[in-house]
Amino acid sequence: MALKHRVPFYLLLVLAILALFLPGHDLPATESYTYDSGDTAWMLMSTALVLIMTPGLAFFYGGMVRKKNVISTMLQSFVSMAVITVLWVVVGFSLAFGDSLGGVIGDPRQFFLFQGVSHHAPYALAPTIPFLLFALFQLKFAIITPALITGAFAERIRFTSYLLFLILFSLFIYSPLAHATWHPDGILAQAGVLDFAGGTVVHMSAGIAALAGAIFLKRRTENEHQPARITYVLLGTGLLWFGWFGFNAGSAFGANRLSVVALATTTTASAAAAITYILFDNYRGKRPSAMGACIGAVVGLVAITPAAGFVSVPHSIFIGATAAIVSNLMIDWRSRTSIDDTLDVFPSHGVGGMVGMLLTGVFASKAVNPDIAEQGAYYGEWGLFAAEAIALVGVALFVFVGTWILLLLTDAITPMRVTEEDEALGLDVSQHNERL
Repeated sequence: MALKHRVPFYLLLVLAILALFLPGHDLPATESYTYDSGDTAWMLMSTALVLIMTPGLAFFYGGMVRKKNVISTMLQSFVSMAVITVLWVVVGFSLAFGDSLGGVIGDPRQFFLFQGVSHHAPYALAPTIPFLLFALFQLKFAIITPALITGAFAERIRFTSYLLFLILFSLFIYSPLAHATWHPDGILAQAGVLDFAGGTVVHMSAGIAALAGAIFLKRRTENEHQPARITYVLLGTGLLWFGWFGFNAGSAFGANRLSVVALATTTTASAAAAITYILFDNYRGKRPSAMGACIGAVVGLVAITPAAGFVSVPHSIFIGATAAIVSNLMIDWRSRTSIDDTLDVFPSHGVGGMVGMLLTGVFASKAVNPDIAEQGAYYGEWGLFAAEAIALVGVALFVFVGTWILLLLTDAITPMRVTEEDEALGLDVSQHNERL
C-alpha cells in the first residue's frame, strides 16, 4: 500500500498516543456548580435525539439515489458521526466556543482534546446544565451539517476525497460560523442576529456549500434516475422529524416553557409544509407523492429552525407553508438549469434556511421570547429584519467562496470526482466493494 494511503492512519495513531499521555486532571473530585436535574435529563435526551437525525439523513438521502449508490450515499452520512466526533474533541469545540479571537473564531488551544471541559463553568446561555453536556449537544450539530452537503454531489465523489473535505469544511466553515452566531462575543451575535437552532449555522451553510459542490463537480454522466427506495425516504423523514424535536426544543437548553414553544412550532411548521408541498404539486398538475410529502416536511423543519424559539405557533404555520412553496419553485427552477444538485440540497436546505432566517426577522416576538432585544418587522420594528438580511448576504458569500477554496484545495490533494467507469459501475462497488 502506498505511503499516502497510510498517512491518515499514522496521524490518528499519533493523536491516540498524545491523548494517552495528557494529564488526567479533567474530572475534579468535587463539583462547585449547581445543575438542574430536569434540564440535564432533557438535554441528555436532546443530544441523543439530534444524533439520530444523521442516520435518519442517511436513509433520507440513501433512498433517493440509484440502487448502485445507496451504500455509498448512506455511509457518507454515517462516517460524519465518527470523523467529526474526534475532530470536535481535538479542536473543533475550541474553535466554535473557545474564547473569542476577534469575534470570528475561538481559541484553538483552550479546550484542546476536551481538556478542562468537564469542570468548566456552565455556558452563559445554558447555566443549568454541565458544560460538558453543552459541548456534546453542540457536537451533534457539527456532525449533521457537513453530512447534509453530501446530497448535492452524491453518485460522483470519491470517498477518501470526501473525508478530507469533511474535515476542512468543519474546521474552516462550520466552526467559525458557529462561533460568530452562537458565542456571546461572536460578530453576528453582537450584531443582534437571531438563530435559535441553526437555520444559518447548519442549513444555510450546508445548502450554499452544496451549491458550490454541485457546480464544482459538474453534472453526472447519467443524471436521470429513479429513487432506489422511497420507503427509505419515508423512514428517514420520520427519524429526522423525531430527532428535530431535540434539535429545536433542545436549543432552549432546559426543560422549560421555551422548549415547549420550540417543540410546538417545529411540529406545526413541518406539518404545514408537508401538506402545502403536496397540494402545491397538485395545483401545478402533478400527482401528490410520498417524495413530495417528505421533502415538504423537511423543508418546514429547516425553515422553522432559526425561528423556533422566537415565533408563535400561528406564525410557524405561515413560515412552513411559505418555505414549502418557495423551495418547490426553486427545485423546479434548478431542474431546468445545468446545476446537478443531485438531491436538491440547496433548494431545500439552503433556500429553506434563508426563508426561515428572513421570516425570523419578520415574526420574532418578545411575547414568545422576552430575552430578545428587538421584535420583528411584523410588530413595526425593522432593525432585526435588517440584521437578518445583511447577515444572510454575508454568510452566503463567506460559505460559497470559502467552500469553493476548500474544494480546490481538496481536489489538488486528491481528485474529488470518480472516473466515468467508476460512476457507471456505481460507488457502492467502486468505492467500497459492497453491494446492496
